[in-house]
Amino acid sequence: MPDSSPQPSKILPSGEQHEIASGNQVAVISEVGATLRSYQVGGRDIIDGFAADECASGGRGQILCPWPNRLRDGKYVFKGVQCQAAIDEPAFNNAIHGLVRWNRWQLVQRAQNRAKFEYIIFPQPGFRWTLKILVTYTLSVEGLVIETEAINVGELEMPFGIGFHPYLKLDPNGIDSLYLTIPAKRRLISDSRMIPIGSETVDGTLYDFSQGAPLGGVTGISRLDTCFFDLIRDENGISRCRLESEGKENFVELWADRSFSYYMIYTGDTLANIEERRRSVAIEPMSCPPNALQSLEDIVTLAPGSSWFGKWGIHSSGTR
Repeated sequence: MPDSSPQPSKILPSGEQHEIASGNQVAVISEVGATLRSYQVGGRDIIDGFAADECASGGRGQILCPWPNRLRDGKYVFKGVQCQAAIDEPAFNNAIHGLVRWNRWQLVQRAQNRAKFEYIIFPQPGFRWTLKILVTYTLSVEGLVIETEAINVGELEMPFGIGFHPYLKLDPNGIDSLYLTIPAKRRLISDSRMIPIGSETVDGTLYDFSQGAPLGGVTGISRLDTCFFDLIRDENGISRCRLESEGKENFVELWADRSFSYYMIYTGDTLANIEERRRSVAIEPMSCPPNALQSLEDIVTLAPGSSWFGKWGIHSSGTR
């Protein structure tokens, strides 16, 4: 006889999908990684995300914590505590993008236009402390706003860094007709393993995007996998990256508060899927540079019971 018992429902690769909406804006955050899977304004994709039945590729929409970007050899020492993270970028023998992006996050608050997620990193070989992370996604007239609180819920001081990895999208034909503004005075210089070895001013160089520069054509720098810092901010301490059309009638802007001192900019030229290359631009707000757990450059030290707070967001033409 055929088996008539209930069959288990299939689980999507990115877990449960949490949709929030406000006016003409809709965003979807996945259970796996509390990842920003999609964001649309007026039915137009503002980020280059992925389908519900796919895994995030190229870090799309993921949270990078307790360190963003690369960690050389995956190892570091903090106040005498030695750590060894798994090598998940074997080509360069690096650990990359932290420990939380493939794990299940808990939805702790929900409203029509807001979703709040929680994750606790427990002590493990790559991070021997206990850290609670709360990330809230909110849609409003300001666009999409992401607020993060990181709390040391353990008994020892810990190092902390965080980043986010959205790919901004404006033209369905790709990025070659677009202009990019990066509000930065300096950039990091990296070795062949993408580990920083120095820095330079962008003034007078092809890396000066402070006033906006084209991403296509034969002049300038069109291929970027570069970390920018020494940021230019407004009177409220906000820095703003902008991707816009040549006539500037359409744009997508990513902004961040003073908690984020670096932007990693990646034009996707080396993505494994050829169809995804130069389709969008990853603009990654980061609290610290690559390899910060080794260099301790701009790393945050959290005492037991203390917390860190950061805020960033995305808005576009048509949001307001």
